[in-house]
Amino acid sequence: MRPFPTVRSEPHPELHALIGHGLDIFRKPSLALEPVWQQGFRATLPYWENRVNKRCHCIDDLRQTMQARVSLQVADYFLGGAGQEITLKNNVEAFNRVAFNARFARRFDSVDMEVTILGQKISMPVIAAPVGSLRTLFPVGEAVAASVIGKAGTICTLSTLTGTRLEDVKEAANGPCWFQLYLVGGREVAVKAILRAKEAGYSALVLTIDTPVAGHRMRDHYNGTPTLLHGTLLQKLPYAPQTLWHFNWLMGFYGDGGLMDFPNIQLKDGKPMVYADIGKQLENSAVTWADVEWIREAWGYGPLIIKGVQTIEDAKLAMEYGAAAIVISNHGGRQLDRSPSTLKMLAEIGPYVDRKQTRVLMDGGVRSGADVLIARALGADAVLIGRAYAYGLGAGGGVGVSRALELIRADISHHMRLLGYQSINEVGRECIHSLH
Repeated sequence: MRPFPTVRSEPHPELHALIGHGLDIFRKPSLALEPVWQQGFRATLPYWENRVNKRCHCIDDLRQTMQARVSLQVADYFLGGAGQEITLKNNVEAFNRVAFNARFARRFDSVDMEVTILGQKISMPVIAAPVGSLRTLFPVGEAVAASVIGKAGTICTLSTLTGTRLEDVKEAANGPCWFQLYLVGGREVAVKAILRAKEAGYSALVLTIDTPVAGHRMRDHYNGTPTLLHGTLLQKLPYAPQTLWHFNWLMGFYGDGGLMDFPNIQLKDGKPMVYADIGKQLENSAVTWADVEWIREAWGYGPLIIKGVQTIEDAKLAMEYGAAAIVISNHGGRQLDRSPSTLKMLAEIGPYVDRKQTRVLMDGGVRSGADVLIARALGADAVLIGRAYAYGLGAGGGVGVSRALELIRADISHHMRLLGYQSINEVGRECIHSLH
């Protein structure tokens, strides 16, 4: 969490930008020909980009800025977890209970953070996790994020449940991408997505196994999300004032086409799955271990990664089915509440994994470079971050994603110097003094 009191934003942070844009239209009337959504979004975005660069000094600052910029319902989708959000909190708190064991009187001019994951060299042991619905945060959000992630020298993992075509995301990334698979729509629909990902050049397939049903997320009910998705215009009207307050987000949302569908899920009639169908589709298409064989056959090349491993037994099964890597994950606390923190799972599962055959990745609760080093010390080859860069995207688009990655990279370097390690490959269990 942010260690200092929150600095609240001014009541109408975008007002000056809108006044300035109005003066620009007066001077150059041709600007008025642009759609009003585009004008409003373009005029006010610099305020948020400037705020990201000047006032966001940790991931929690990006979280607060995202909450100020986007609507309550959208913000809480990315902030929240399942049930009472016990697992969500434990994921973060587990890192806070670890103490470092530093070695001093060492001097070096630079640190080396590069690692190689499944044959791909990346600039730091941090991979962008699959995060659904990024397009609700920022116009064409998945492509915007992928472009920045590629420039940062790491891997972008695209969720099935995103609003931008997987081909467009891969083109924007200009770097390595993995494709995460849900079986929504059934086997035939999933095979279509797998073949498209192969054709587009995704280098690994990430199969998520921990989502037999959609998580029970209380924030959605309290915020009226079901009403906004399924209600009549009259039922939605009470939510209008709070939505209008988030002007830049609102202009971008409607300028980008409003509520998105899922173009990477082509149903049997050839149409993309609509946003409201996701819960029912997940329940009808839960993955089982028996599905791994035909998924591997459809994929046909490149590594298969199993995401959502939470027990030693499932880790062993993943290895039996030939997983090139596992992701120890509880879905960020968004599925089964009261499951252990992923850091605790990592410490328990890691020793049972044959590292010659299978790499170990983890996600959940990573908010800093120090967290990355703790995960490395406990045996993770790399971590996946989801909320950290999603907060950045919601705070200021590509500028916010870039800021999130910069903050984590700088913190890894800073802590490596403090701990006395020149290479990330030197970081091991001796780096940790205690794990309460």
